[in-house]
Formats: sequence, C-alpha cells, structure tokens
Amino acid sequence: MNTRTQEHDNAVIRIGFGYDIHKLVKGRPLYLGGVKIPFSKELLAHSDGDVLLHAICDSLLGAVGLGDIGQHFPNTDKKYKNISSLILLEKTFGLLKKSGYKIINVDTMLVAKEPKISPYIEKMKKEISKIIRTKNISIKATTNEEIGDIGKGKAICSYAVCLIEKNV
Repeated sequence: MNTRTQEHDNAVIRIGFGYDIHKLVKGRPLYLGGVKIPFSKELLAHSDGDVLLHAICDSLLGAVGLGDIGQHFPNTDKKYKNISSLILLEKTFGLLKKSGYKIINVDTMLVAKEPKISPYIEKMKKEISKIIRTKNISIKATTNEEIGDIGKGKAICSYAVCLIEKNV
C-alpha cells in the first residue's frame, strides 16, 4: 500500500491504492461491485470473491494506514467464508469513519476478458455509494488484450485508488 499525507486548509488528505485478483472457476454466481452478474463462472475465493470491492477495501484501509483486507478479514477465519464483500466494505467504511476520515472519491478499474462489465456499472456504483456515502465513484473496465491469465479469461482483477480527508 502506498499512502501519502498532506496538510491542506486545516484538513489531512490521504491517498490509498488497492488491488485484487482471483481465478475464474465453474461454480456459484459471479459478484462484481456488489452486483450479481449472469456468467458461467465465479471468482474462486474464501468470500464471494468480489475483486472490485476487495480493491476498494484495500485502498481505503491503506489510505488510513490500517493494513489490508487480509489482516482484517483473514481467509483462515470461518466467519468470512462465503461472506458478501458488501459486508466487508461496510466494516471497512466503519474503520475509516472511526478514524475520522470521509471519502472524497474512489476511482477503479476492472480488468476482464469477459463478461462485459459496462451494462452493470451504474448498478455497481449505486450499491457501493449506499455503503461509502459518496457518489464520487468511478468504475471503468478494460480487457487485457488476450495477454496472460486475465486476457485468456482465467482470472479477473481490479485496481482502486481513493482520496480521503479528515478535518483537523
């Protein structure tokens, strides 16, 4: 996690970065951005595998200096087995609020060969904004140009960056 703190007009502004990747396998439904996506594969993970929400959680935790998603919600803990990543985002947002920060914006990128993400972006933004209490959310999608496991449709990854602020 890369973070930077800056004093700005009686406020502390911090930036956080997050990343997550999971393999695609046959199985249960695919969730991205808290939205169930009709697709023949799921993301293999201890939780629901929502790489977009996991990357957002990591960016928020990193910005506050609270480590990463694995420290707070370890895959060795049975209570997180198959948990909705919306719950993990809610718990992460609670940690952020407890630290006195508010979210200015979140910018994300999903990387997948398939399924097509664009039809679900607005619904994803609505689900995420309900939890993190900002509409300043950007979700973009791209392919990996048939390069590597993501380009071959064997995995999906996501990147996220956030800007947070605390008045001092």
